[in-house]
Amino acid sequence: MEAPIVRLWSISGNSQRLDGGAMFGNVPKALWSRWIEPDTENRIPLACRCLLVRDLNGCNVLFETGIGVFFEPNLRRRYGVQEDHHILLDGLAALGLGDEDIDAVVLSHLHFDHAGGLLAPYSRDEPLKLLFPRARFIVGRTHWQRARQPHPRDRASFIPGLCGLLEQTGRLELVDGETSTVLGPQVRFSYSEGHTPGLMLAEIQPVPGAGGGLVFCADLIPGKPWVHVPVTMGYDRYPERLIDEKQPFLDDKQARRVRLFFTHDAETAMAEVECDERGRYVAVRAQASLQDWPL
Repeated sequence: MEAPIVRLWSISGNSQRLDGGAMFGNVPKALWSRWIEPDTENRIPLACRCLLVRDLNGCNVLFETGIGVFFEPNLRRRYGVQEDHHILLDGLAALGLGDEDIDAVVLSHLHFDHAGGLLAPYSRDEPLKLLFPRARFIVGRTHWQRARQPHPRDRASFIPGLCGLLEQTGRLELVDGETSTVLGPQVRFSYSEGHTPGLMLAEIQPVPGAGGGLVFCADLIPGKPWVHVPVTMGYDRYPERLIDEKQPFLDDKQARRVRLFFTHDAETAMAEVECDERGRYVAVRAQASLQDWPL
């Protein structure tokens, strides 16, 4: 029995400007600045793009929430957050939805630029407040343990108190296999360790087990320039391992015609992957956004 057609939208979260050198690891500026032009402070524009899927196993499902505006103003400036209001909520409202209409939120990992949008905007002297009052929160079990006990090197990437808020809802689903109880067989998960332990990569399939779907690449491949296998970020915990993971990931997606969805690319939401004349992977047939896109 075929799965019903689902509809997809890319939705912008709050955008950032971060140091280009940090985003491109050991790639020299003379090269990466050809791909993305930096500003006078050496920062490059980055999206925090989310993916809305409607009618997925009968649910409105949001893949990630971006960085949001939970930071107090000084930290918001430090991390280059460009807007002072919750852009994701605006995007949902434009589609006639509020955060209360989301049935499930899938989080590839819990770094603040992917999970901060779970929280209400910063308010002086007010504690963190979780949005999405009806949603199930789907997180990989291995990464959940990392978020609960972060390493000193990446402790600052996590939001203190967020794990406790998620647990208190009673709506947390920790996943360690290929599927989620809430989402059903149309979403298949795989895992990566190079960026952060237990990064969860969600592939949405038109028919369970088929090709031709779409995969949320998260921080394994943040955008088009990072499709080139040797390119990694300075934020990656294990860059060589990430490269070793990226090669078979792209082999598989090309073979099965699975499209790539980018969260951090400021210009491209989705692309297909091919090999160029030199045998290098490249992103092709890029789309700036998805609006009521059928799958």
